[in-house]
Amino acid sequence: MRVLGISAYFHDSAAAIIENGIILSALQEERFSRKKHDSDFPFRSILKCMEVANVLPENIDAIVFYDKPLLKFERLLETYLSFAPKGFMSFRKAMPLWLKEKLFLRDLLYKELKNCGFANLDYREILFSEHHLSHAASAFYPSPFESAGILVADGVGEWATTSIAAGSGNKITLKKEIHFPHSLGLLYSTFTQYCGFKVNSGEYKLMGLAPYGKPVYQNLIKDKLIDIKPDGSYALNLEYFEYPVGLKMVGRKFSELFGFPTRQKEGAMQQEYMDLAASIQAVTEDVMEKLAVNTIETSGSPNLCLAGGVALNCVANGKLLQKKIAKNIWVQPASGDAGGAIGAALAYYYSEDSENKIRKVDVLDGMNNCYLGNEYSASDVIEILNKSGAKFDEFEDERLLEKVAEILADGKAVGWYQGKMEFGPRALGNRSILADPRPPEMQKNLNLKIKFRESFRPFAPVVAEEFAADYFQMDQPSPHMMFTWNCINNSNNIPLPAITHLDNSARVQTVSALSNNKLHALLLEFKKKTGCAVLVNTSFNVRGEPIVESPEDAYHGFMSTGLDALVIGNCFMEKTKQNNPENYIPKVGED
Repeated sequence: MRVLGISAYFHDSAAAIIENGIILSALQEERFSRKKHDSDFPFRSILKCMEVANVLPENIDAIVFYDKPLLKFERLLETYLSFAPKGFMSFRKAMPLWLKEKLFLRDLLYKELKNCGFANLDYREILFSEHHLSHAASAFYPSPFESAGILVADGVGEWATTSIAAGSGNKITLKKEIHFPHSLGLLYSTFTQYCGFKVNSGEYKLMGLAPYGKPVYQNLIKDKLIDIKPDGSYALNLEYFEYPVGLKMVGRKFSELFGFPTRQKEGAMQQEYMDLAASIQAVTEDVMEKLAVNTIETSGSPNLCLAGGVALNCVANGKLLQKKIAKNIWVQPASGDAGGAIGAALAYYYSEDSENKIRKVDVLDGMNNCYLGNEYSASDVIEILNKSGAKFDEFEDERLLEKVAEILADGKAVGWYQGKMEFGPRALGNRSILADPRPPEMQKNLNLKIKFRESFRPFAPVVAEEFAADYFQMDQPSPHMMFTWNCINNSNNIPLPAITHLDNSARVQTVSALSNNKLHALLLEFKKKTGCAVLVNTSFNVRGEPIVESPEDAYHGFMSTGLDALVIGNCFMEKTKQNNPENYIPKVGED
């Protein structure tokens, strides 16, 4: 059975195709539209997913959307009635869209899918999964566990904001839920907006800012904003929040509680906002720890799976590992709404005739290291580079790796574009910018000259798996960058300031010859030249743009930033040899 999963119309729209429980392809629409966090119907992603999976529309047995719009509409109506007349303006603005499109989402999906080539589509083949079931399925079914407790935490689905479920074999059983408007994800997003960042995209900035502050407001938050029970269940004091019925998160009473106004975008980063970031991060970690313990006890399994937007908080995830809350933890790499496309497809597959379906548990995971996207052939790359006017040389693997390791060791930054595109928010070595982590100035230079973003933003390391324990306090692989680990003094006493955050942590990616042979070989070559088996690995994009999709995107990113070199497949190019770099002006958007 082949199932197409779709996530759309909120943020991070995506598509995925599974066959008999195996993920064949998964792609996010933003990579093709070049619109960050694109929420539109994933037209191009669906077409490309079918191409990658080598299937036609008539080969698809079912199409599943990742949530249920009627339940969302019910929540919207009940919320506005509960708070009436407050919030009437936002209610009035929301209604036309719901009445025109979202209440008739099956009709809209049917029309869009017809445009994707589904000429013989049966209206009844379009199905709907519940939002948190999609998240739970995306976390459990690809995990390496036969059984696990499943914790889902995000802003809000239909009604649920936090869910606990148990997974066993091919079945998921929901155990507990916390409902809107009480939401850990929306609490964190409120502080995101208060600190001057954009909701649904700036939460990771808040997490990165936290080590610069002290959690001096932690007790105030717990006293006034959130009541946390010993089992992790919680309730928010709704007097302080605008989001249940408003068009914004932060209101007057919230600002009065802390005694200073919402930080303006691009405004000065004052200490009180750093302290706020540290405080809400500490509260989030506390809640997630209690919820994780509850999940393990409720499920009866020693294993834990995480999904939902809050599961992208790799610092909180790292604390769960450090405290050994569970025997094993696996986090869906695309924990946000994009991953819902995978989960919706898997949830339906295992719900149909489930007694006759055996789930195959991969000892690593079922995500194929997130390399689930499309790739360009060597001939296509050469043709595109020639059309772009690029000046490049082709090298065999051995010479290419030597050349790249040499320029990295010289302190230069390299765009590294290889193989299949990653799925999810992380670049995991196929659409990456690589650099030497040893120079003290590297972090600032990468942030300001290449990524065009705030100088405080940390960078992640990628390390050859067999040498990871020499640099980080870790005892297991970390292939998806979903946890932070403490840095340690390595045997060669090499400081790594570009990837070491203020609290001595790093969001580590480990790479083996099995998971990414070419990147692993480059790390070994770099180690041979420098004694260091670690590189900076950041996503190949500039601020406000999605990660590059095509060789054209990569070449434009190379030419319009301070990157020194670009490698696409085995094609190597240096900035100093290119023509007319002044013609390439970076389009730096809002994160």
